[in-house]
Amino acid sequence: MDPPSDDRSPPFQRLARWLTPNRSTALRQYRSRARIYDLELLLFEPVRQRAIDQLRLKKGDRVLDVGCGTGLSFSALQGLVGPEGSIAGIEQSPEMLERARARAAENSWNNVALIAASVEEAAIPFAADAALFHFTHDIMRTPGALANVVSHLRPGARIVAAGLKWAPARTMPLNLLVWNAALRSTSTLEGLARPWSHLERLLSQLEVEQMLGGTVYVAGGVVK
Repeated sequence: MDPPSDDRSPPFQRLARWLTPNRSTALRQYRSRARIYDLELLLFEPVRQRAIDQLRLKKGDRVLDVGCGTGLSFSALQGLVGPEGSIAGIEQSPEMLERARARAAENSWNNVALIAASVEEAAIPFAADAALFHFTHDIMRTPGALANVVSHLRPGARIVAAGLKWAPARTMPLNLLVWNAALRSTSTLEGLARPWSHLERLLSQLEVEQMLGGTVYVAGGVVK
């Protein structure tokens, strides 16, 4: 785990923390957001549904929900894979994972396995048919995390990622919204122009679309 953040550190050190994912910062962010996270993400539900649709899941499939948060994607994923399928949710924030666990219990989703770990360290329990990354910018900018997920996917598995991105120049004022959201939900601004750039090296047939005025992307493809 990264050492605790110290706001008294020199300016260049504070800047460096924005240039690479920082686990301590991320844990603090999501500890403070856990109670209101579901409300904060309401605006992006159409993005979530679009991303899940792009997974092209079928009954009996096994899917990884990478950075699952409070489990907001579980219901839609369950509707596609059914009780004969499996969902593994990976989440490093104890506060978020507690809510995901409660959601699964309340709905009697016995086919949901929850993994309390950073994605790069997660012991994924099965070879999956698909993986979802929904608003997980820090994970998308961590090559080791992506490699661990891909190593637990079947040949031809689909990966779909969605999240914030800088808006195009023609809609530049929208980047104030991106900036505000990113400060609350990511520990790094690195890669916001093309958050999928590490992932695309691992995929074929990559397709990227933009939503909400170009402030959000949905990128999907097939594992090479």
